Amino acid sequence: MPRLQLESTAAGGDVFNLDEVLHRGLGIQALSGVTGLGLPNVAVQWVEGAGDGATFRGRRVLPREIDLPLLFQGRNREHLKTLLSRFALLMAGECVMRLVEDDGTDWSTIVHRVGGGSYVYGQDTIGEDDLFTVVTLRAGDPYWTSSRAIRKSISRGNTKPGFLRHLARMPVSSSQAIGTITFENVGDAVAYPLWELRGPGRDFRAISPRGERLHWTGRLQPGERLVIDTRHGTVIDGQGRNRYAELAPAPRFWTVPTGTTTATASLEDAAVLRKPPSLGVGSLITCTWRPRRWLVI
Repeated sequence: MPRLQLESTAAGGDVFNLDEVLHRGLGIQALSGVTGLGLPNVAVQWVEGAGDGATFRGRRVLPREIDLPLLFQGRNREHLKTLLSRFALLMAGECVMRLVEDDGTDWSTIVHRVGGGSYVYGQDTIGEDDLFTVVTLRAGDPYWTSSRAIRKSISRGNTKPGFLRHLARMPVSSSQAIGTITFENVGDAVAYPLWELRGPGRDFRAISPRGERLHWTGRLQPGERLVIDTRHGTVIDGQGRNRYAELAPAPRFWTVPTGTTTATASLEDAAVLRKPPSLGVGSLITCTWRPRRWLVI
């Protein structure tokens, strides 16, 4: 059955599987009564006029708050103190909460502790080998993101061997890499595409299933890379340089709808180069996205 897991985002950080007491008799156990895994709260805007009722103007999804009841079970008092110290260090920084499925995939969100963690001596613990407490976590991103990334690529296309086979090894160029991408968003919330371009090429365009356009007007040299992160609104090349200024005016960092949809992407002045032994290199457009959910269970 699915289980909850907390882990530090710091390099070499700690990891707690929150079902250790159930399976090992020691460690940390998430108990019944967890709240905040379902639909997050929303702030809704209404405009009231002179007539009856009001007109809906929009909404904003609010940060998610999770109350997590926990049981700490140690071998003895010293082991309990070690568990509590580890957990306190984990809660001091940014953490990832994961719901791990039976197949090893998971849905996660980044959380910070905003409250809880106290206890009543003599009721929640007597200081021997166990302690009960409730911690409150807040996720700035209220959605759960899948660990399973979906990746699709578009290239100029490999040159097929002609009547004289040795000619297929010669450099061949074309003016455009263009194609369609079928998005399969198995989540129930929109997903953010991550575009990675490999040169040579210029004037990258991506047109969403709804007709929204993202246009980057810069140029990439052969082998040069560019990453357009639509979730964070950044454009960074392989040298770490900010290339956001090369976007066309009023850029639309569009999202992937739920279900199966189709978008188009293109790169001008793209090329395919073939080098012996049949090693293909050249322009490439890669799109990666991770499905997201409103709630997990």
